[in-house]
Amino acid sequence: MRVQPQESSGQPLSSGLTASAAIALDTLGRRQEGVVIALKPASDEREKELVLRLMEIGFLPGEQVRVLATGFPGADPLAIRVGQATFALRRDEAAFVLVQPAKT
Repeated sequence: MRVQPQESSGQPLSSGLTASAAIALDTLGRRQEGVVIALKPASDEREKELVLRLMEIGFLPGEQVRVLATGFPGADPLAIRVGQATFALRRDEAAFVLVQPAKT
């Protein structure tokens, strides 16, 4: 199931989170936690395959995520924990995952 955020309306999503609080996973800070609220819609076939792969490996609305580490140099890839699994994602892939950062 893919939840689409409401454009800048601040309306609650089905998970109870609001789209206005969403940021892309690639902008979440190192060691920062968040909750997946949606995946960005794909604009072509390559992006559609990427979004499907992200959903298959667990980037679904309501899942807890945490940026564990970033690559050096260039900060690519990102080591991301989703649920109990850890994945390496390129920043351009992580940009498709919208998250609400955890309150610190």
